[in-house]
Amino acid sequence: MTPADRRAGAWFARLVALEERLRGPRGCPWDREQTHESLRKFLIEETYEVLEAMESGDPRKFAGELGDLLLQVVFHSILAEELGRFDVADVIETVYTKMVRRHPHVFGATKAATSADVLRKWEELKAAERAAEGSGADSAVAKQGSGAPSIFAGVPRSLPAMLEADQLTRRASRVGFDWDSLAGIFEKLDEERKELESVSGSERPLREEEIGDLLFVAVNLARFLDVDPEIALKKANRKFKRRFEWMESRAATEGRRFADLPRERMEELWNAAKASA
Repeated sequence: MTPADRRAGAWFARLVALEERLRGPRGCPWDREQTHESLRKFLIEETYEVLEAMESGDPRKFAGELGDLLLQVVFHSILAEELGRFDVADVIETVYTKMVRRHPHVFGATKAATSADVLRKWEELKAAERAAEGSGADSAVAKQGSGAPSIFAGVPRSLPAMLEADQLTRRASRVGFDWDSLAGIFEKLDEERKELESVSGSERPLREEEIGDLLFVAVNLARFLDVDPEIALKKANRKFKRRFEWMESRAATEGRRFADLPRERMEELWNAAKASA
């Protein structure tokens, strides 16, 4: 074990002890009130803050946000230990054992020459694990004709829609169900656009269905181009927000509210915002 390993272990033990004290009888009232359910939103928030810090290029900020995410893992583990379910050692042992089992090309005799080989083997191993475990609640409704678990078993239904679509299409592609070329996806995208246009005056359920189909193809396109659709959309959101705030600021320098500007002036400012922000 290296000095860095010992340092990491010591600080991890301190973090666990710290949270245990906060949860203790003389600890923090807020920490003592928390449950798995009440902490869910923080787990999601911290994950997105990690992604934002990663993009910032600031190593201290990145490390700090990873620490906040790690705290969530420790917090949930302590809550589970109090309920007699598992403890933080079980969490670490489980993921360690899983990673060894899913890397037989590193820790066993299996060969994997490329990343594609690794991913195919990864899916095979996960499918075998799901079959051995009974695959949980989702698998009860996700079976192949043979009774074996579907490749989609284990994809949480609670995932955000875009992330779920990405997971589904990635799993399908790993077993060979995928587009042959980028051109085919663009053709499908145009097909879905036309179908949406044809139902634009129809009732809401039909419009909703066609919008969903269009978005699903867009996620496929992102995956095919090796782009994370969630991250791409987040960046587009930030870009739009930045440009819109620039327009609001420019309107204010003219002594006017942006909302009060005529549409022509809004378009002029938008073009200027694109050029400068």
